[in-house]
Amino acid sequence: MRDAIMDFDYLREQQSGLGTAAIIVMDQSTDIIKAIWRLSKFYKHESCGQCTPCREGTGWMMRVMERLVTGEADAEEIDMLFDVTKQVEGHTICALGDAAAWPIQGLIRNFRDEIEDRIRHKRTGRDNAVAAE
Repeated sequence: MRDAIMDFDYLREQQSGLGTAAIIVMDQSTDIIKAIWRLSKFYKHESCGQCTPCREGTGWMMRVMERLVTGEADAEEIDMLFDVTKQVEGHTICALGDAAAWPIQGLIRNFRDEIEDRIRHKRTGRDNAVAAE
């Protein structure tokens, strides 16, 4: 993303986007899995609960993300989580469902190795990253 052009069309081509045009800048020390979990927690809280995909999906995504943060999830849950984001995306009354799904999709697309490493380290007894808040 260092050379990314902050333009709606360019970012769409990169399978990303500006969303509401708010930008969060993080450095290399940021636990990206935990950061995306925190976003999923926010979207779960903000869901009005009117439509089933958002009401159920945001809670499910947040709980799986929490297990990914601690390394407690199974590697198979990564693909399951991605599938759930696709079931939420585009199936809600408002854009909150899409907004909740996209950061998780980006995490899986761009940081899958980090997620798998965290799970593997937990399974082998090595110290995993920061536990969920």
